[in-house]
Amino acid sequence: MNNLGSCRIGVLHGGDSPERSGSLISGRAAADALTSHGYSVELVDTSVVTVAELVGRIDVALIALHGPGGEDGKMQGALDTIGIPYAGSGVLASATAMYKPRFKKLVEMARLDTAAYTAVCDCATLREADRIVERLGLPVVLKPTSGGGSLETTVIRTCEDLCHWLEDRPVELYGEFMAEEFLPGASITVGLLEVGGELRTLPPLETETDRDFYDYVAKHDPAQRRYHCPARLPANELLRAQQLAMRVHRLVGAHGVSRVDFIATPNGRLSVLEINTLPGLSPQGNLATMAAADGIEYGKLIDLVTATAFTKPAYLP
Repeated sequence: MNNLGSCRIGVLHGGDSPERSGSLISGRAAADALTSHGYSVELVDTSVVTVAELVGRIDVALIALHGPGGEDGKMQGALDTIGIPYAGSGVLASATAMYKPRFKKLVEMARLDTAAYTAVCDCATLREADRIVERLGLPVVLKPTSGGGSLETTVIRTCEDLCHWLEDRPVELYGEFMAEEFLPGASITVGLLEVGGELRTLPPLETETDRDFYDYVAKHDPAQRRYHCPARLPANELLRAQQLAMRVHRLVGAHGVSRVDFIATPNGRLSVLEINTLPGLSPQGNLATMAAADGIEYGKLIDLVTATAFTKPAYLP
């Protein structure tokens, strides 16, 4: 399949993003899995080790970073510059997927369903609240434009709460935010994985939670969520979710592995939320759960993801 067995694999995790804690979990689990298979592995915290210091230390990188600086194309570009191959998508797909307004515009241009949205402007609080409500109604979802894991994402149900949020939003963490139409329904995600040189979709996963939505807490506390894989959708809807996920993956030019998130509404909408070009790699995470439902155990999943470093086209933007 590749020469992975003779490579020194660097698992890049940690970093300085607000999502560092989740990255540490993903990186450690992935490194342990690769080590157990006999590979030469170095676990690299990129908040301590610079990219330049990786030259001569590793032959290939498995990026287990979460959030800005890891998922947005910057790390991918740095590795391209120093000539270290890495698993997953390249610079363009990573940047496009991470910046939600650009991604959603691309989805709209492809005539796919996605929730209505608008940028959150830095202007008078009441005027901005009125504009958002007029455009999107209530409830409304507020989220960072370049964040992951639903960190600092919230559902606002009243104009008063929206005004409070606009005055106190955590700009020190993410800076830029967007407002999005709130769609009630089931949280569905579809993983895509290259196996034996062929990209295939994994069984769609539905996540049920008693919280307002599938938020950061539910994503990181198994007691706050219940997985259903395959998702509890009719067979034709499961197939449609897989077909749409494949289309979105190709739309952004992703490579090797991704995860596409949807909301399936009671009235039949299957609305694209986002694509994650660096899905979390924890054994209890979405990607691992879908892979297990497809008969791929966790260690094999990590091997397959890492191997995508060697299957890229000669030029990948």
